[in-house]
Amino acid sequence: MTPDQIRLVQQSFIQVEAIQEVAAKLFYTRLWEIDLSTAPLFARSDMALQGHKLMAALALVVNGLSRPESVIPVAQDMARRHLGYGVTREQYASVGAALLWTLGQGLGEAFTPEVEAAWRAAYELLSAVMIEAAYSA
Repeated sequence: MTPDQIRLVQQSFIQVEAIQEVAAKLFYTRLWEIDLSTAPLFARSDMALQGHKLMAALALVVNGLSRPESVIPVAQDMARRHLGYGVTREQYASVGAALLWTLGQGLGEAFTPEVEAAWRAAYELLSAVMIEAAYSA
């Protein structure tokens, strides 16, 4: 990611944090609309708590973009845990699509093509690290 992309993601995330409960609900609703195979992963989850976990994980990643060495080990551990929950390689694409859609809804006009490209780059980097950690064994 370029420094400009990192800045765009970090600045736009401030707006997302302001609506984090709404953003989490939008995200999971959209995820289940586009990929029903993900719904059983949350069958026993407290979705309010899960939403907080989602936003905390996003904050960790977003704030660590300028220091990838601090985020990569955390993302790798998260990927291994997700594998244990039954997350498949294919579901990473669904999560990315739901995330970008949610950002578009939450940021509105501020979700410019440049901001979208920056978030796409961030998610592609994160998901590549996670997929490698989960499936390279």
